Amino acid sequence: MKSLKKKRRIQIIVAALIALILAVGLIGYGFRDGINLYRSPSQMASEPPAPGEVFRLGGLVEEGTLQRGAGETVSFRVTDGGASVPVRFTGVLPDLFAESQGMIGTGRMEGETFVASEILAKHDENYMPREVIDSLKAQGVYEDPNS
Repeated sequence: MKSLKKKRRIQIIVAALIALILAVGLIGYGFRDGINLYRSPSQMASEPPAPGEVFRLGGLVEEGTLQRGAGETVSFRVTDGGASVPVRFTGVLPDLFAESQGMIGTGRMEGETFVASEILAKHDENYMPREVIDSLKAQGVYEDPNS
C-alpha cells in the first residue's frame, strides 16, 4: 500500500513539474516580440542596436527638422541634447505631435534611419514620458517646469 501512495505522489509531482515548464515556455513564447527596450539617441550613438531589433526611441523632436513627404510619410530628427537620430514614419501622427515636444516611437533601424511603426506624443502641456525626462536630465538639457 505504501509503495502505491509513494508512486502516486511522484506521478503528481512530475505532472506538476511538466505543467510548470510548459507554462513558463508558453509565457516566454508570448513575450518574444512584446518586450521593446527603450533607448535614447545618446544610447544609440554609444551602443547601436542589433540589426532588425525592435525597440523604442524617445526624446524631443528637433526644431526645424519636421518634413512632410508624399502621402502620410513624415521625417524628422529626435534628440536628447547629446545626439540626434533621423526618424521616418508613415501614418497619421498624434494631434499633439510637434517640434520641440517629447515623443516615443516604436520601430527598428534601417541603415542610419529609425523607421517607426508607431509614434506616441505627450498628452497635455506638462506631461513628458519618464524615459525621455531621464535621458534629457542625463544630458543636462531638461529643466523641471514645476520647480
